[in-house]
Amino acid sequence: MSRGIAKTLASSGVLVAEAGTGTGKTLAYLVPALLAGGKTIVSTGTKALQDQLYRRDIPAVLEALSMPVKTSLLKGRANYVCHFHLERNLADGRFASAEEAATLHRIQRFAATSDSGDRSEATGIRETHPAWSYAVSTRENCLGSECAHFRDCFVMKARKEALESELVVVNHHLFFADLWLRDEGVAELLPASHNVILDEAHQLADTAALFFGQSVSTGQIIDLARDARQTALVFARDTPALAQAAEQLDKAAKSLRMSVPEPNLRLPVKLAQTRADFVGALEAAKVALAELDAGLKAHAERAEELADCHVRSQDMMRRLENWQGRDEADWVRWVETAGRAMTLHATPLSVADFFGAQVMQDGRAWVLTSATLSVGGDFSHLLSRLGLDEAKTLCVDSPFDYPTQGLIYLPTGLPEPNTREHTQAVVEAALPVLEASGGRAFMLFTSLRALDNARAMLAAAFEKRGLDFPVLAQGDEPKQVLLERFRQSGRAVLLGSQSFWEGVDMPGEALSVVIIDKLPFAPPDDPVVAARIARINEAGGNAFMEYQLPEAVISLKQGAGRLIRTETDRGVLMLCDPRLMGKAYGRKVLDALPPMRRTRKLEDVRSFFMAEVPA
Repeated sequence: MSRGIAKTLASSGVLVAEAGTGTGKTLAYLVPALLAGGKTIVSTGTKALQDQLYRRDIPAVLEALSMPVKTSLLKGRANYVCHFHLERNLADGRFASAEEAATLHRIQRFAATSDSGDRSEATGIRETHPAWSYAVSTRENCLGSECAHFRDCFVMKARKEALESELVVVNHHLFFADLWLRDEGVAELLPASHNVILDEAHQLADTAALFFGQSVSTGQIIDLARDARQTALVFARDTPALAQAAEQLDKAAKSLRMSVPEPNLRLPVKLAQTRADFVGALEAAKVALAELDAGLKAHAERAEELADCHVRSQDMMRRLENWQGRDEADWVRWVETAGRAMTLHATPLSVADFFGAQVMQDGRAWVLTSATLSVGGDFSHLLSRLGLDEAKTLCVDSPFDYPTQGLIYLPTGLPEPNTREHTQAVVEAALPVLEASGGRAFMLFTSLRALDNARAMLAAAFEKRGLDFPVLAQGDEPKQVLLERFRQSGRAVLLGSQSFWEGVDMPGEALSVVIIDKLPFAPPDDPVVAARIARINEAGGNAFMEYQLPEAVISLKQGAGRLIRTETDRGVLMLCDPRLMGKAYGRKVLDALPPMRRTRKLEDVRSFFMAEVPA
C-alpha cells in the first residue's frame, strides 16, 4: 500500500485504496507522505480520530524515521475559544441557567492558561456543553483583523502554525468547508498543499453533500439576533428600536423551531409545510429578519460591529431566499430538528460533478482510503458517487487469520426485522451467546428505539438469570467514558447505535462478541435517501441494488470491523437479520465480510469460547 501511495504522490495521481483492518493504513500513507517532501494535508472522519492521528501516530512515525518535520493540527473555528465573544457574553450575563454561566466562567479560566484554546483540551468541560456557544465565533460573526483580540486569537494562531507546517491534520468538515469557500470565491481556510490524503473516505459523499448543499438554522438566526442586540446596546443606545428588532427576531426564530416540536426529526419540505404553524412561523422569521436588517443598514456607519451584523443579516436573508428557491429536480429540500435548533437544508442528490471536478482537475496528488470502500472488491458504487471513475484503485486485504480468529453466527428462527417481535427475539437469541462469552459484547442497533427496547429487556433478563454483566448504553455518558468503563469492566455489554458502528477501537479480550440486530439500510423515509431512490428508479435503474444495498454493505463492514482489531483477538460476529439467509442478495452481503467461519448452530459458538486461544 505504501508503494502504491508513493507512486501516486510522485505522479500527482488519484488513488482510492481499501485497506482491511490490521493493514496499518495510517503508517502506509504517513511514511510516503513524509518522505515525499512538499506539503501534505491529511483529513480524517472525526475530531477524535484527528487527535489520535496527531498525538499518537504521527509522533511515532517521525521518531521511527528520525525526521524533523513540522506538523500541526487544525480544526474548525467552533473548536477554539474566541476571546471577544467570551468576554462580551460574560458581560451581557444572559444565560439559560446558573450552571451555564458557571461553566462559561470555567471556560474563561481555561482560555487564560491554554496555549491552543482547543475545547477538547478543557478538562472537565464536555465538548457538547451549551455554554460553548457563548465562547466561540462563527465565520459570520468573526471580526477578523478589526477585532481587539486579533493578535491573541487562537484560530489565527492555529492557522499560522498550519501555514508553517509540512503536514497538517484536519477533519472532513473543515476540509469540505474549505473546498466550498474556494468554490464561492472566498479566501480559503486551509493552506495550499501538494498532496491530499483523505482517511475514513467512506464518509466523503455524505459530508460533501452537506457542504456543497445549502442550509440555514434557527441557531444561526438566534446568534445574529443576540449579537445585534448586544451591539445595539453599546453603539446605538439612543435607538431602542434596533435592540427591540433583535429581540423580535430571537422570538421569531424560537417560534420557528417550535413549529415542528419533535426532536431529531427529518421531514421533506412538503411534509413540513403541512404542519399548521411551520409556514407562518417561517414567514414571521423572514419579516423579523428584514426589519432587523433595515435597522442595521440605517446605523451601520456608526461602528464596525454594527456593519458586521448588517453583512450577516444580508447573508442570512439571501440564504433563506436561496433555500426557498431550490426547487430544481437535482436538489431535495428538507427540515431537520435537533435539540434547540431547526435547520433548513437543500441537498444535491449527487456530489459527483462537484467533487470529481475538484479532484480530477486539481493538479495535486489525492489518496482516499478506508477499511470499507468496496463491495466484495468492487469500487464502482463509491467511485460513481464521488465522480472518480478515472481514479486508480487498490485493495489490500487484512493480514488477520479470520477463519481461525473469528466466527460468524447466524441464529435460526428469527422473525423478519420489520416486525414488533424482532428486538425481543434478538435479545433472547443473544442471551446464551453472552453467557458463553461472559459478556464482553457490543450490541449494535440500527435505531435508537430498538436500542432502548433491548436495554430494558436485557436488564430484566440478566436479573432473572443472575448474570452480573454491566449494561452500558449510548447516551448515558460521553462516548469515551462509556468505552473506558467497558474496557475496565471486562464483562460488560455495551448497546450502541450509529456512532458506535465505526471509529471505535477496542482490542483485546474486553470485546469478544459483536451482535448486529439487522442490516443497516438507510431509512427509506429519510428525505435525501427517498429522493435518491426515486431519482435512480425514475431513470430506469434499480435503486436497491445500485444504492441501498452497497451503502448497507459498507456500513455493515464498519460494524463488523469492531470485532477483530489485532492478530491475537478472537470473537464471534452475530448477525440477527434473517434476510441474510432468506434473500438472494444475502450471499453478496456475507461474501463482503471478513472470511470467518460461518455457523447457524449455537453449540459451535459455545465450543468457540471453550476452545483454548491458539498460541
